[in-house]
Amino acid sequence: MTAFRIVIENCAIATVDPVDTEYPKGHIVVAGNRIESIGAGAAPAGLRDVVRRIDARGHLATPGLVNTHHHFYQWITRGLATDHNLFDWLVALYPTWARIDEQMVRAAARGSLAMMARGGVTTAMDHHYIYPRGSGDLSGAIIGAAREMGVRFTLARGSMDRGTSAGGLPPDFAVETLDAALAATEETIDLHHDDASDAMTQIAVAPCSPFSVSTDLLREGARLARSKGVRLHTHGSETVEEERFCKELFGMGPTDYFESTGWLGPDVWMAHCVHMADADIATFAGTGTGVAHCPSSNARLAAGIARVPDMLAAGIAVGLGVDGTASNESGELHTELRNALLINRLGRHGEAALTARQALRLGTHGGARVLGRAEQIGSLEVGKLADLVLWKMDTLAHASIADPVTALILGAAAPVTLSLVNGKPVVEDNRLITVDEEEIARTTRTEAQRLMSIAGPR
Repeated sequence: MTAFRIVIENCAIATVDPVDTEYPKGHIVVAGNRIESIGAGAAPAGLRDVVRRIDARGHLATPGLVNTHHHFYQWITRGLATDHNLFDWLVALYPTWARIDEQMVRAAARGSLAMMARGGVTTAMDHHYIYPRGSGDLSGAIIGAAREMGVRFTLARGSMDRGTSAGGLPPDFAVETLDAALAATEETIDLHHDDASDAMTQIAVAPCSPFSVSTDLLREGARLARSKGVRLHTHGSETVEEERFCKELFGMGPTDYFESTGWLGPDVWMAHCVHMADADIATFAGTGTGVAHCPSSNARLAAGIARVPDMLAAGIAVGLGVDGTASNESGELHTELRNALLINRLGRHGEAALTARQALRLGTHGGARVLGRAEQIGSLEVGKLADLVLWKMDTLAHASIADPVTALILGAAAPVTLSLVNGKPVVEDNRLITVDEEEIARTTRTEAQRLMSIAGPR
């Protein structure tokens, strides 16, 4: 089969490969859905079946951004409970979230995906854990939205079985039974998970958090995931309140509790991990457990500063997450690149906490490691999947910053001239080409209003 080629030339390139190779002026050749050639100077002569040749001077090419933690449904509840810590925020919003239905979730997923994709995200994930009774096919709605958008996607099929009557935070009518949650998760894996190297859709098993699920659901969820060969995801060590909750209920801190339920290992990644002692970090490193760092959400909810430099020094795989747009209203990942650097410099390591290139690695190769896909995505290397972004760096916003990587991370959000996913364009000239942005804006506004009319003001 003929592999049609896209040739990109004359751009700066940050490959984020194992030695951080960069080219001040180089080329990338995409053949089909793979990177065929990358290097300094012009593309090789005599290439056949070239369907597009791009003069990308004034641009920086990077791997596509990889989002490792999100809650898409929250797109239609942005701007609420803006002055709450995590537990108070959850108590305030769960009664509203418990009223979502399939139409709302699809609209919210399209809004969340569109905002990320137009800002350079080529691989997204969604941790969806609220399945109110009679709400429809929520997982199918989310996966359908990702396929429509054209992005690579992992659905972390979440669940909750600990409602308020059992000491949890969500309302009882918003949780599932243990058996129902496990059966629905298994069905989602069987229907949608693709384990091919170039898979566009994958599924993870993802009970929500220690304070919303039973110990049995965690244990049985881990067994299910490993029997199906899929990854495991949940929230961990996000706040001091969570640590107190675990010690009061289980007699141990979050890391020890997760270890006791089978929830540590190279197939597991945890969201947040803000409150980690040295022993916790050593345990994560020793077991190969990954971390999704969500700096904007952590700041919004006053959760604290995660010890990212210490995690990286220990060898832990760390990626970046937008988190739900009810705790990170911007909804895009470039903010996380910048905030990861800035917020971590407020911690114990000061100006040595992170560099601009480390921040870029968190948002690309680090995220690919966390999702178990570093062999296919996360860096620009020959043979890898053609998920890449061309950032326009010659506008007023970046004109006086000589280093394009510094400009991308510390400067204003750069326009995306081209985003390829699996070798196919998703963004052109800072506009999504797979969907209608205005229509999505209208639909999400309508569904947010409908939800508020059902749930009442918050």
